[in-house]
Amino acid sequence: MSLAFLLFLAMLLDAVMGEPKWLWTTLPHPAVLMGRAVGYCDTRFNTGTQKRQNGILVLIGLVLAAGLLGYIISLFGGIVTVIVAAILLAQKSLAQHVGNVAQGLRMSLAEGRRQVAMIVGRDTRGMDQSAVTRGAIESGAENLSDGVIAPAFWFLIGGLPGLLIYKIVNTADSMIGYRTERHEEFGWAAARFDDLLNWIPARLTAVLIALPAGVIGQMKLIRQDAKLHRSPNAGWPESAMARALNVALSGPRSYDGTLRDFPWIHANGNRSPDQTAIDAACAMLWKAWAVLLMVVFVIALF
Repeated sequence: MSLAFLLFLAMLLDAVMGEPKWLWTTLPHPAVLMGRAVGYCDTRFNTGTQKRQNGILVLIGLVLAAGLLGYIISLFGGIVTVIVAAILLAQKSLAQHVGNVAQGLRMSLAEGRRQVAMIVGRDTRGMDQSAVTRGAIESGAENLSDGVIAPAFWFLIGGLPGLLIYKIVNTADSMIGYRTERHEEFGWAAARFDDLLNWIPARLTAVLIALPAGVIGQMKLIRQDAKLHRSPNAGWPESAMARALNVALSGPRSYDGTLRDFPWIHANGNRSPDQTAIDAACAMLWKAWAVLLMVVFVIALF
């Protein structure tokens, strides 16, 4: 079976099964195992005066180990490959987590804040309804790229080895790829390699959002807004989602008690969206997923 056909089946399996709680309360999720591996390396090797070199060597080791593991698993055949790939895709769970924020807001602002705190890294205690809503939408757009489109893309390119390499790099970036005193040098390689691996998928995600939203003609504006984002990649799906929903995203927010004055993306959009905008964002996540599914099916046919 071709990689495209295997991916097609994996995407369908993930959409149906999602993240079954009964399984991951018994066994550790692969993402948890990857996190433990990165955490061990951080504790063990993030020392001394050669932190950048150590970080580069650690990343090479993690990439080689992930690629080898992916190759070994793929030897067990197509069914196992589909199951593992489905586990490492996150479409259904992403839509559920984002949708939970809308459900929380319908109960109370406090519950909305509690739900959005599970998917964003910014301070949530002082958020009003519109800030909670923007946070959920931004997280949904960015994680559509990181958690669905990019893994699918690298599976198409390199099968399970490609998928596992992407996931370990993305995990490393999320844990050590920060410009903090502890991680600026040690996590440098992980952050740069993650930027590289996400370059194409982030822009592909923007197209996949813009197509069903009918804003593909605004790609020039989407590109302009994407450049305003602090990330070289995350701005693309966020900018496309902002145009698709006609909401203003990004803007000022607080991290660790410090207000950060980030520029607005699609500044002329609605700056006071409510939970209905989150509902629309969840629908857009599934529409973008459906477009990708059709593309993968066509590739599988030919």
